[in-house]
Amino acid sequence: MPGSCTSIINLRYQDGSEGSASNPARFNNQDYAQLRDNYRRRRTQFVDNTFPPNNQSLGDLPNLSRWQEAQVEWLRPADILKAQKKSRDPIFCSKGASRFDFDQGSVGNCWFLAAISSLTFHKGLLAQVVPMDQNFSDNAGIFHFRFWRFGVWVDVVIDDHLPTLNNGLMFVSSKDGTEFWAPLLEKAYAKVCGSYADMSSGLPSEACKDFSGGLNMDYKLHEAHSAGHDEELWNALSRATRCQSMICCGTAQKGGELVNSVQDTGIVDAHAYSVTAVTEVDYYGSKVKLVRLMNPWGRTEWKGKWSDKSDMWSKVRPEDRKNFVDRNDGEFWMELEDFCHYFQNLFICCENPNFIDGDVSCQWKSMTYDGSWVAGITAGGNMSYSTFEANPQYRLQVTKINKEEQNDQNIFLSLMQKPQKQNRKTTKTHPIGLTVFKIPPGTPQGRVMFSFFQRNRPMKQRQLYTNERDLIESYSLEPAEYLIVPSTLKPNMSGDFVLTVYTKTDAKMSSHDEDDGGDHEHKEEESLILPTPPKDKDKDKEETTDRNTIQALFSRYADQFGRLAAGQLQKLLNDNFPHGTRSGFGLDTCMSMMAMVDTNQTMRMTFTEFSTLWEKITKYKKRFHLADVNENGSLSERELQKAMEDEGMDTDDFMVRLMTARYSGMSNTSMENFITLMLRLEKISDVFKDKSSNGVIHLSWTEWSNLSMYN
Repeated sequence: MPGSCTSIINLRYQDGSEGSASNPARFNNQDYAQLRDNYRRRRTQFVDNTFPPNNQSLGDLPNLSRWQEAQVEWLRPADILKAQKKSRDPIFCSKGASRFDFDQGSVGNCWFLAAISSLTFHKGLLAQVVPMDQNFSDNAGIFHFRFWRFGVWVDVVIDDHLPTLNNGLMFVSSKDGTEFWAPLLEKAYAKVCGSYADMSSGLPSEACKDFSGGLNMDYKLHEAHSAGHDEELWNALSRATRCQSMICCGTAQKGGELVNSVQDTGIVDAHAYSVTAVTEVDYYGSKVKLVRLMNPWGRTEWKGKWSDKSDMWSKVRPEDRKNFVDRNDGEFWMELEDFCHYFQNLFICCENPNFIDGDVSCQWKSMTYDGSWVAGITAGGNMSYSTFEANPQYRLQVTKINKEEQNDQNIFLSLMQKPQKQNRKTTKTHPIGLTVFKIPPGTPQGRVMFSFFQRNRPMKQRQLYTNERDLIESYSLEPAEYLIVPSTLKPNMSGDFVLTVYTKTDAKMSSHDEDDGGDHEHKEEESLILPTPPKDKDKDKEETTDRNTIQALFSRYADQFGRLAAGQLQKLLNDNFPHGTRSGFGLDTCMSMMAMVDTNQTMRMTFTEFSTLWEKITKYKKRFHLADVNENGSLSERELQKAMEDEGMDTDDFMVRLMTARYSGMSNTSMENFITLMLRLEKISDVFKDKSSNGVIHLSWTEWSNLSMYN
């Protein structure tokens, strides 16, 4: 409809197949209707054995003592009201769900409740997540809720036991005490997270995604304000409001600690809020931009300009004053400038990317693919690894664009990694990234091979890798064919992912998750049309660029004579080289490195010597990551031996044990120690090859003392 954003999520399941909004998949294979009917016939109350009403479902709550844990009672809503000596019956939802219905409990899930507050503004989505045909009359103690989880809608069944302490709800509670849709929704989400404790700490964007399956955008408020982009930010907020987006925000931690301390201003540190409205008011002839926020606590409000207690509201026109309500409900107004100052992030989530540019009449399409990175097969790592070609590949053909909109952001890519464990807090996320290439005309269909990546550069020079659950990137693509490669930062990082392509152009997509067996390398060499200069010139240009980059790095740390001392080398490496331990490269390690490339024995490093060293440690860093198969940041004796053998070093078990004891002092070898060991091995191996004959080496005393003592 003109003037409102259209939903695109359901286009993925036009046939109503399992996983669609109309036919959600059964979480834990539990069928709500069947279970409800069975328990009704038996006239018994449902007990969910997959999320039992006991401390297992509470999880490890840090603020709950053992004594308190023993006092926890799981009661059904009717029993809670009886224990509180209330004569009223429990209600699922009274007069529609509202952001004023509930207050946060003792678990730190303000991010989830801020998302619920935003959800209440969008009745269509709310009815999808919270089926409103549920009640407490003859319901057999069973309820269900729906979430969009990693590409599919799932239906989550729970019983209505809720954890209480001293007859009060431990977590979310309703303000009137008798309404239970919010506590039951929280329990259903705790179930998909693994436990209540697993809901502690998070970003509102995660829950908003699970409520809609939509597109998330994250705005850094301090950066936007300091760069003078307040107008752009205001336009984004206004468009998002018109497009019925879920909008949340968060404050920064104070002192690096995740503590909800309340500032003198009334703003809470390390806390999530929902944005419930934006407006402009006339104030002494000027337009003032205001943002309305909601604290999930249901109390504790902003005390500054335009707050509930501010007299500034008495000086605006009556039609503007109608936006103002003075009550202690957790909701308040702030000026945009104060909002950017006191809040760190803004999160906007919408089913449709129309809120990005405000083109609400445009119909976006989406294409979703499930994929996997499998260690040793399809987990190729980033472009610096020769195994990059092994990653899943997707080819996107853009055939038509809107020529009236120059540089229009017409493609959004969402890469979401799936959890490897059931419990949210113990799930390990990988650094993930998306690399997009423009495919030259004449490139054969199917997967591209290693030579393609040697000849073609990504569309974005800076490759972003993030540990976030959902990575979003935007592109302005002209008609052509493109290659999309999702990857992890390092090879052999196994995991599953969901890739979604949002497009408002005419586009087609093809998936190439695994090698399809074609002789692509041969075909590429024969028929590929290269619109670039000859390969040898490209190579010379790349080498010149790399050398200039290294020269600039060296010059930043070198002394006035263009040389590095050991201390300067240590600072350079620890500032710029991604080392493996907290302590980084020690001074003794750097002195040893310097000695191994110090050909004229001046105890100072020239640029030529530094270039040699930089190339070597970069090579051994890659070798370390290839050998560290279990990704624990160190090498076992077996992994160390394999790495040494792969570098062509003759080894045996006894030698490896000696090297581990000498260069690590423990059972595992760090990256720094591995690099030092390999540099020394390479040095003495080169000396032996140069000076040995028939497997015997002859050295003078001077040669022997220099080699053994200064190395």
